[in-house]
Amino acid sequence: MSSGWILLTNDDGVGSPALRPFAASLSEHHRVRTVVPDRERSWSGKALSRFGALSVEDLTSPLEGWAHTGLPADGVQLGVQHLADDAPDLVVSGINIGHNHGAAYVWSSGTVGAVIEGWALGVPGVAFSTGTMTDWPTWREAAMAPGSADMWERLASVCLDILSDLLADGTVDGADVVNVNLPHDADASTERRRTTLAATGYGGVFRPEGGRRFVHDFDGSLFARRDLSGTDVEAARDGVISITALNLAPNPVA
Repeated sequence: MSSGWILLTNDDGVGSPALRPFAASLSEHHRVRTVVPDRERSWSGKALSRFGALSVEDLTSPLEGWAHTGLPADGVQLGVQHLADDAPDLVVSGINIGHNHGAAYVWSSGTVGAVIEGWALGVPGVAFSTGTMTDWPTWREAAMAPGSADMWERLASVCLDILSDLLADGTVDGADVVNVNLPHDADASTERRRTTLAATGYGGVFRPEGGRRFVHDFDGSLFARRDLSGTDVEAARDGVISITALNLAPNPVA
């Protein structure tokens, strides 16, 4: 990697408890500019804002960078094309509050969508997510609480070490994007497993709210469309870290 900078983004917004610990950890070895939504923008995939103007504000110390009113992929566009004098060497997204494993989540995730947008612009990227395979609502509440700081600092350190290895061993250069999922209790000793993307789906994500109104209401359930052996979802169920290199435009079969 050259002496350029990392564009750090997420889909949980500038208020994410993971953001500042992750930025601080990455800054130990890289120059980091943060380009994040000004609020949570989960489930936005790689969508771009087509209508209306986007506003950008400078972030305050200890973060260097900008908050914007758009979606995660918008921020990557702005960061690569407009906000700095030079383009970043790498887009890093996360640490997302919740796993982004399996195709159903990956193609819906603003966290992964941000690094896919980087790929479209010619910039490699790595997405990081963490979560639980048990009681999601209880875990998320704890992960968002002030008392979660130690967890996020620990995970940020693990993510930096993983990123350093992926840059050194050529994984980043050899993939279109890399998607990493960690159990929330991961540390330096947790197994790291190279995985494939699980073929998963999910059911309805909305519920009626009277009349013709519907609101987001997803219980986190996934169903497997094919065998999960060797996949990122299997790794999460086994309590290990999954590292999944994604090829976004596979070569056709001869």
